[in-house]
Amino acid sequence: MFEGSGVRWDNLRLVEGEDRAAVPLIERRAVARTFDTPEFRGMTFYEIHARSVINQVPPASRMMFRWTINPYRGCSHACTYCFARKTHEYLELDSGADFDSKVVVKVNAAEVVRRELAAPKWRGEHIAMGTNVDCYQRAEGRYRLMPGILAALRDAANPFSILTKGSLILRDLPLLAEANERAEVSTMVSVGSLDRELWRLTEPGTPAPGRRLEVCAALNEAGIGCGVLMGPVLPYLSDSPRQLEAVVRAAAEAGATSIGAITLHLRPGAREWYLSWLREHRPELVVPYARLYGDGAYAPKDFQERISARVKELAAAHGIGGRTARRSARGPERPVRPAGPEQLTLL
Repeated sequence: MFEGSGVRWDNLRLVEGEDRAAVPLIERRAVARTFDTPEFRGMTFYEIHARSVINQVPPASRMMFRWTINPYRGCSHACTYCFARKTHEYLELDSGADFDSKVVVKVNAAEVVRRELAAPKWRGEHIAMGTNVDCYQRAEGRYRLMPGILAALRDAANPFSILTKGSLILRDLPLLAEANERAEVSTMVSVGSLDRELWRLTEPGTPAPGRRLEVCAALNEAGIGCGVLMGPVLPYLSDSPRQLEAVVRAAAEAGATSIGAITLHLRPGAREWYLSWLREHRPELVVPYARLYGDGAYAPKDFQERISARVKELAAAHGIGGRTARRSARGPERPVRPAGPEQLTLL
């Protein structure tokens, strides 16, 4: 079913953020595997043993959380805009096709997380998952790293949040419910648009947007607070008033506990790949994007604020916000405090 071979990466680095000093990730032998199944055809998985899995967010980061868990590097979701693409270059892999098809798997992630949570220096702080690449991408169906990670978090009564585009999270619903009885657990699904043609072009490896909203509904029904992150909203492609209203309305119907929007940002790595896609599929937008972004990573502040304000207005109109999760089977109803969009990095 698979082919295995030894691969060595010497003196290579993978960092959690652009401003963090490079730290060793892979200085030991990795096993490269390919699987002869349709869902993994053309993909290579590099199995490594990580020394640490709970990562501290760089102090210079604008993120509201301090700790993350990322069991994978690279992502089969193949989102054209993914900001994490740049990290693949530290492995001497490219931030385009390699990022989509060559995935690093921390096969010992669960045991390392359990050990790190038990360390005397650990203070039980909130841990965010899905903030670099999706922990519920297709590889998780084979490697099953998340059940062990969730069990460790549950046993340590450690609060956490998950942001995902994947429907596989529902496989772990019993574990999420158990963890939610011991500590604060929140989730978010990422849905930037309901346009199916745009979805197929920009997020080809993900479940359909409608399926993600079904995941949101199922999580909330089970008492796991789930909001919607419109991440990202693509200028001139998914930012019209009609498109924004459609997503907010659908999120409300799914029982979303919160909703917020992040306008596309084009950091190095993602910028080159996304603009290449734009030239191929929407060449008429190349000049407008050049005017909007210039040489920077972000759209003008007023452009971003206009979208965020509109989504906030729509959320209020559709009754999203200030909700509570449904009563769980084993505990009282309590307010849900999902990580808001300002606390999450795009996938």
